[in-house]
Amino acid sequence: MCHNRINFTLPSAFRGGTAMMTVQSTIKPLISEEQIAARVAELGRQIRQDYGDKNILLVGVLKGAAVFLSDLLRAIDGEVDYDFVAISSYGNGTKSSGVVRILKDLDESPIGRHVLIVEDIVDSGLTLEFLLENMRMHRTASVRVCTLLDKVARRVVNVPIDYRGFEVPDVFVVGYGMDYAGLYRNLPYIGILEEESAK
Repeated sequence: MCHNRINFTLPSAFRGGTAMMTVQSTIKPLISEEQIAARVAELGRQIRQDYGDKNILLVGVLKGAAVFLSDLLRAIDGEVDYDFVAISSYGNGTKSSGVVRILKDLDESPIGRHVLIVEDIVDSGLTLEFLLENMRMHRTASVRVCTLLDKVARRVVNVPIDYRGFEVPDVFVVGYGMDYAGLYRNLPYIGILEEESAK
C-alpha cells in the first residue's frame, strides 16, 4: 500500500498566530482494511463465546470508537445493545492532556447490565480508568474492556483490557474513526500521521 500525501490548512489557533499555515501530511499505512475486518470478526466470536447467552451492552467512547463499535456489534451473535459516552482528554492536539471530562453520559441505564466498554485506542489509560470507575458506580453486573488498539508504551495507569485488537507503537494514528483535528476519520485503514509544516 502506498503512502497518501494530503495537503490541508489548519486555523491559526493551532499554532498561536494570526496567519494560516499549510500542513503537508503523509499517512503511512499501519493496519490494512483487511486486517481490521479479520480481527474484528475474531473479537466478535471470542466475546460471544465468553459471555455465553448473556445480553451485552456495548458502550462506545465517542467519537473515535463509533466505527469500530459498528463493525464489532455486527460481529457478535445473540442479544447485543449499544450506547455511547463522550469523554474528552485530547482537544485538537496529538498528545493526551491528562485531564478527563465527560461530555455525554449514557442514554441507557447500565444498572445490572453486562457492560463491554469499546475503545478505539488505549494509551495513557486515564480515560479508561475514569470510565471504569464511572461504570462501577452504576452498579453494573459486569464490566469488561475491548479496545481496537493498545498503545502500551504510553501507559500511565494500569487498566484491565479483556479484548485487544492490535498493539501499536508510540506513534499518532488516524483512520477507521480516529482523527487529527477532525480529519481522517473516514479512512478505511489505520495509518501513522507524519507531518511537516510550512507557511
